[in-house]
Parts: sequence; structure tokens; C-alpha cells
Amino acid sequence: MQELKFRTDITFEYGVPSPMSPGVVRLVAPNAGPFTFKGTNTYLVGSTALAVIDPGPDDEVHREAILRTAGARPITHILSTHAHRDHVDGIAKLKAATGAIVCAYPRDPEASRIALKDSPSGSYFVDYDLTPDIALAPGDRVEGGDFALTAIYTPGHAPDHLCFALEDRDLVFSGDHVMAWNTTVVAPPEGHMGDYVRSLEILLDRTDAAFLPGHGGRIFEPQRTIKAYLLHRRWREQAILHAIVRGQNTIRRIVPDVYQGIATHLIPAATLSVQAHVEHLIEKGRVACDLPLTQDRALACV
Repeated sequence: MQELKFRTDITFEYGVPSPMSPGVVRLVAPNAGPFTFKGTNTYLVGSTALAVIDPGPDDEVHREAILRTAGARPITHILSTHAHRDHVDGIAKLKAATGAIVCAYPRDPEASRIALKDSPSGSYFVDYDLTPDIALAPGDRVEGGDFALTAIYTPGHAPDHLCFALEDRDLVFSGDHVMAWNTTVVAPPEGHMGDYVRSLEILLDRTDAAFLPGHGGRIFEPQRTIKAYLLHRRWREQAILHAIVRGQNTIRRIVPDVYQGIATHLIPAATLSVQAHVEHLIEKGRVACDLPLTQDRALACV
């Protein structure tokens, strides 16, 4: 399988805003890690009044940087791309400091609650208690001052994932749905591969000039990037099918076959990614398995 070429270059300094576009700056939160790269990107949008997209972790230094960057301009809206803690833990205190309206896609906390064993990071990473002031639906617009943002529903990485299109700028804030530094983690039951692929195809039909992701640098050729990621997912499916044919016919056996030489700490995420692909192949009628699917249940190509 051909390897994807990732862009890991990003010029920034923690606590210092980086201009992204007229009326848009980025602050990178100091929460670097294997799943967050250099840290969570927080965007301030607007010139007179501001929207903050993904305040990031509950970190006092980062919050002070957001408020310092805003200066005398009021922060009127806080938008969440999805309720993973590295994006939303900073919402409560930023709202308390500014009185901003919180806007996010609502999720059913009980229906989507996952066990610790199903976490790719080995920790509880979803804020199930996040309750937005405005529950956004696909296509809803958030307006304030001199900005207007349209919600694009893109489930897959998370059931509540939204991207936001900035009106009149050909610019999309892509959250964790499309990034340049790495592929998106799709880990069941929080993630769903079929939804993820369909959501990529939604963005493929757009003509945006750039994406601003939740981690890593700006994506200058978004449609080309999406096509590469869709092709990568198809390659991954073929690799899984070939592994099954060769007798590596359980998820646990497929992982070392497909992810050769993978670091030990990334095996849980890789296992969940293979599970997501297998679920998608079962949905498409390409693989058969006695349900419920487990990591050791025998798989067969159809």
C-alpha cells in the first residue's frame, strides 16, 4: 500500500496568535501528544466581535492567550467542532469569563457513552456533559459582528462532528475531520467508518481554497487532500481483505499484518481503526462474521 505524504510543518509559538486569513487568527494550545500533534488549534474569527472555535483544554495559560488576543473585542460565540476533551474542556471557564453563547451539535450522552477499553488513547476523552446554548443542525448559520459561519455535519471521527464554513472566504474549519499531519482516528463505537467516508465525500463536492484543521497546519489543497484520504481508506480496506484471505482472519491478527512495525502505544488505536474498517466492509457485504463483532471473532471474505 502506498504511504500517504503528511505535512508536519507548522510555524507557531505557544501563546502568540498566528494570522490565517483576514479576520482569522490561530492559537495552538500547549497540549501536544500522539493524538493532538503540537496541540489543539483554537481559532478566533471576526474583527469587531469574535467567535472562538474550539477553546481547547482547560489550561489557564491558553485561556489567557485567547482573552489577550481578543483584547477589547467581545467574544460573543464559542463553537465546538466536537465534544472531545482536547477541544472543549476550556469552554466552561471561557464562557464564564466572556458570557459567550456556546454552539455545538447535540449528542445523546447515554447512547454514545463508551467503555475505557474502547478508547484509542486509554483515557476517557469525550465530554458527555457538554450542553450547548444553541444546538446546531446541519446548515445552521452562526452570525455575529462581521462573521458568518455555516455548520457542515461531518460525523465519522465523532457522532457530533461539525466543520464550519466561513462565509465569503472559501475557508472551512475542518476540526479533526481532515488534517494534514496525520489521518483521522476513526475508533468504534465513537467513530464510524461509513459515516466518515460519506462525510469526506460531502467536503469533496465543495470548492474551498483552504481548510484550517483542529491540529496541525493549514491545508492549501483540500480537495486533493480529501481524494488522497479516500484512496488511503480504500487501500486499507484492500489490505484487510488480503489479510483475511491469507488466514489473518480476526481483527487481532490483521493489525500486525497491516500495521507492520507499529509503535506499541499506537496498537489500541490501530486495532480500533481495523475494527472500523471491518464494520464498514460488513455493512457493504464484503466481509461476513457472526455478530456481535469482536477482535477475535473469525472473519470471511464474501
